[in-house]
Amino acid sequence: MTGKFAAASEAARRVKDGQVIGLGSGTTAELAIEEIGRRMRDESIEIIGIPTSIMSEKTALQAGIEISSLDEHGELDLTIDGADEIDPALNLIKGLGGALLREKIVAEASRVELIIADRTKLVERLGTKAPLPVEITRFAPGHFAARLSKLGCTPILRSDGGKPFVTDNGNYVIDCKFAEIKNPSDLEFKIKSIAGVVETGLFIGIADEAIIGMEDGSTRSMSKSE
Repeated sequence: MTGKFAAASEAARRVKDGQVIGLGSGTTAELAIEEIGRRMRDESIEIIGIPTSIMSEKTALQAGIEISSLDEHGELDLTIDGADEIDPALNLIKGLGGALLREKIVAEASRVELIIADRTKLVERLGTKAPLPVEITRFAPGHFAARLSKLGCTPILRSDGGKPFVTDNGNYVIDCKFAEIKNPSDLEFKIKSIAGVVETGLFIGIADEAIIGMEDGSTRSMSKSE
């Protein structure tokens, strides 16, 4: 059993009959969606899912989960999502899958934001392993790269098959490689002060708990209170 599956399985066990659940994006979140679907079949529970990407919606429909929207359900009981980096204060980098904007919108609409990951995602400081994704409008990506580089990163416009990667929202993503991010809140403010930046992959103070899966199938929980 991989750490990812262990974390996903534990998160799926937290889901209760009748809840409205935010469905995250990425490989670990997709495992959780599949496990939720299995519980629905085996235990005859019903939930409503709010997907954070086209891919997570497709996975949910294949799992037999009823899909709705934030317009119909403005407050969610729980969102289960992955992360690319997790620091000791439960601040995150997310968005390597390109769904950062919808993931943050759904997270902020949730009573509980539950993050699932294996232990390779744990870092002492954000930015030491993963680049920071920044979603931008498609107008003048070189301009954004130049502005972002002044904040101390190496910016790279994300590509897909030789062309710029396009998010589900029709935007581009610049991946910003920092040596480390010493002050995530300050960096978030500076990036979002650039006109045309849509969202960043910094999730600061949003996660309530993280379930970390180990290779032996065990899990451990990290919470804000630690």
